[in-house]
Amino acid sequence: MELRLADVLGDIRGSRGAARPVPQIIGQSIIRDVVIDSRLATPGSLFVALGGATVDGHAFVGRAFDAGASMALVARDRWRSYAPSRPVTVIDAADDADVTAAAADRPLVIVVTDPLTSLHAIAAAHRRRHQVRVVGITGSVGKTSTKEVMATVLARRFRTLKTPRSYNSAATLPLVLLHLRPAHEVAVIEMGMYLPGDISRLAALAQPLLGVVTNVGPSHLERVGSIEGATDPLEGITRAKSELPASLPGHGVAILNADDQRVRGMAGITRARIVMYGRADDADVRGAILADRGLEGLRVRITYDAHTFDCAVRLAGAHHLATILSVVAVARELGMTPDEISAGLGDVAGDIRLQTSQGARGEVIIDDTWNAAPASMIAALGILAGQSGRRVAVLGDMREIGAIEVEEHRRVGAAAAGCADWLITCGERGRWISEGAQDAGMPGDRIIHCGGLAAAIAAVRQITGAGDHILVKGSRAMAMEQIADALRAGPSRT
Repeated sequence: MELRLADVLGDIRGSRGAARPVPQIIGQSIIRDVVIDSRLATPGSLFVALGGATVDGHAFVGRAFDAGASMALVARDRWRSYAPSRPVTVIDAADDADVTAAAADRPLVIVVTDPLTSLHAIAAAHRRRHQVRVVGITGSVGKTSTKEVMATVLARRFRTLKTPRSYNSAATLPLVLLHLRPAHEVAVIEMGMYLPGDISRLAALAQPLLGVVTNVGPSHLERVGSIEGATDPLEGITRAKSELPASLPGHGVAILNADDQRVRGMAGITRARIVMYGRADDADVRGAILADRGLEGLRVRITYDAHTFDCAVRLAGAHHLATILSVVAVARELGMTPDEISAGLGDVAGDIRLQTSQGARGEVIIDDTWNAAPASMIAALGILAGQSGRRVAVLGDMREIGAIEVEEHRRVGAAAAGCADWLITCGERGRWISEGAQDAGMPGDRIIHCGGLAAAIAAVRQITGAGDHILVKGSRAMAMEQIADALRAGPSRT
């Protein structure tokens, strides 16, 4: 990254201050990176101090400077409460710059009304300076996997920027856009949602030409809630996800999942051209699974226009057919050939969210502890169902499902009854998973509900041995990765 501080100040000030002259020290200053976590600050970086419900970034300005940050973007009404002890140079973005050369060796504090708003202004302006085709991706589950596969395939032809990790929020997506360079031809941007309106704001920043909606499910329903008078409990989620296709320009393309009726219905709210993908006969990009090779991945047949071709993809689980087809739909729109697409799919190394490893006693651990929602839980259980040895599902609470959480946990339990030999559950809501499994016919002596992670680890160790397969999954707040880590490490020795 290399941003001119003069440009950044102009972006913050907007048209009111774009023509203002800047002192030489400002005109010569370069920003090497932009971070919101002081632990990631490096020499020459700009630290943006964001306020939070529990942690205020202003308290870490001094730490960012200690790590080498040369500048900090702070709130006018907050920063002095946490002012760093070292000498700094202060410039208020609302006023004319009055910075002397004598202050050149001091860290620079840039004072604004709201750091997040200023960060958005900087990122939006930077995005406008680059002629890049942006692909936006949203959905209740599968965003990150779709983003990773898509970036891999598109990289076969295009210089591609992708969202790192899950930088998909109002605070983190701007950081992705600031890494755009003139060489980039395509950017694959994941768009998450905390509340309704979030995706519209992210789309306004990224200005996607193509928008992919993977699916609609009850994730975040607790926050979004239901719409008064709506017969569909997921109407609020549907509207929130539809903000992406609604934000696309008339010359854009909405890539919609034809097999999800809520997503299919979004065709009526966008100005963009519609491309459907899925198993449905009327989908523009269609596909079928020829062979499910378990953890080794899928062999699929893909059909669009006059083309039909088969390829192997290292993605485990039948649910990934939708992932593959959405990627093919985007690659097709960007002009890639079937041979390029097939080769790109062959480059896919696997699903970053589902990792397999060996336990200390020879078990196979299917670690899918990234997060959990009903659809992803059931998909992961489907993978477990095809494995050898004893199949043990270790499942924790699914959070933020709202009013239908009892029903959805029981539904996951019913799925576990048909996929696992043993079920171990954790958490307050995990008890509903156990109940759903027993109601679906799973013997009660094969179901263990644990009060905490330590009890779950002990239960798994008592049941399993070499050659067994263990699925570990739950919402992020459950910290289920501790179970997977413990099984890999084996019993502690004193």
